[in-house]
Amino acid sequence: MSVDDVRERAVQPEDLSRFVVERLNAGDVEGLVALYEPDAVLALPGGLLARGADEIRQAYTRLVGDRPVFTPGRRLPALRNGDLALTSVLLPDGGVTVEVARRQSDGTWLWTIDQPDLLGR
Repeated sequence: MSVDDVRERAVQPEDLSRFVVERLNAGDVEGLVALYEPDAVLALPGGLLARGADEIRQAYTRLVGDRPVFTPGRRLPALRNGDLALTSVLLPDGGVTVEVARRQSDGTWLWTIDQPDLLGR
């Protein structure tokens, strides 16, 4: 059994926000990458984008390298339209995240677009 087999998967789109904080704080880069579709896009500081699993992995490797501590924000209810969902979190520092999740063929959810800092703080 691989680590991927034991990681909890998102059965609701709102689960993704909880998982990202848990995995950031654990330094679990592969677990973070597992929250995204293989061709997902993650916004980075400075207007840059990480496209696909390899670039998302590199971005999270840099981010968790110094072992910062992340505090969960207030998850807002997802806005759903069929197999798509808009997720959002109000962060403790006043920031806002916005993501687009897609229901997978097995019924779980993965992010396809992630803007973790909508306000550019």
